Amino acid sequence: MAEVPETTGDPVSAMPRPAAAGVRVRAPARLHFGFLDLNGGLGRRFGSIGLALDAPAVQLVARPAKRVSASGPEAERVRANLLAAAAYLDVPDAVAVEIEEAIPAHAGFGSGTQLALAVAAALARLYGRPFAPADFADVLDRGNRSGVGLAAFTEGGLIVDGGRDGSGAPPPVIARLNYPEAWRIVLILDEAMTGVHGSREMEAFRDLPLFDAGEAAEICRIVLMQILPAAATAEPAGFGAGITEIQKRIGDHFAPHQGGRYASEAVAQALGAIAQAGVPGYGQSSWGPTGFALMPSQKEAEALVASLERPGRLRFVIARGRNSGASIDAF
Repeated sequence: MAEVPETTGDPVSAMPRPAAAGVRVRAPARLHFGFLDLNGGLGRRFGSIGLALDAPAVQLVARPAKRVSASGPEAERVRANLLAAAAYLDVPDAVAVEIEEAIPAHAGFGSGTQLALAVAAALARLYGRPFAPADFADVLDRGNRSGVGLAAFTEGGLIVDGGRDGSGAPPPVIARLNYPEAWRIVLILDEAMTGVHGSREMEAFRDLPLFDAGEAAEICRIVLMQILPAAATAEPAGFGAGITEIQKRIGDHFAPHQGGRYASEAVAQALGAIAQAGVPGYGQSSWGPTGFALMPSQKEAEALVASLERPGRLRFVIARGRNSGASIDAF
């Protein structure tokens, strides 16, 4: 049995005791392909389509300790998440968290959501408490606009959420499909910059003009009648073309706040080359700067990367879709 952390106030005998020596959590990054309805005229706003990835990922280990501590990338963020989750779960915060692997922050991968949920899940498992990610959305300030990150953590796959209503509840998942195993995603990383986030993101959503209802209707039609059927039947050209069409409409709407359809000029140039090569599916995840190209096989993904790689600021990674959620293992 691990040593019970020392705290002040309640006697040690009244405190929850750790149920394990430690917990390891691995949670997937996600791509955000775009919003379904930024108009909100039907009572729900946003709505999202996205995909869980096998890499990058956040991996951390949590162990009982004398006091709260965090080490590795994003240590301050982890500590804040740990304190918030401990208060919500009513368990000691005397836990040491080590980040073994991190998702690049503010790059379009949903790193904040995955990190926060990984910390909360580790703490819950460590003390034998139930864990439901949706319950932590408000506590950890996650899922404010998209439910894709929450669903990526719980079940992975290709995810569509139904947007937020006035209740404040996280967006409901309205469709979830396995991503075809043979398909690959070429990730285009510009590590010299970060995407819009924090107060700039809030200002952007506040200042953007009302999205046209007809445009939102067409995006919903593309998702329902093109993208989801293509994923269900493993038809890559139709899937990719649908994603690209959404990217164009949403990217142009956000262009005033990110300097164009794509946040990074270097990524934009790579995506231009990808379009000229005849790849049907490409775009930018969330606010970027990460770009992506959707490829039907490992061989074709490798050939695309070979044609794009050259000295410079971009890094290319070949990823798979992940059709399962986070792994949470006690030891």
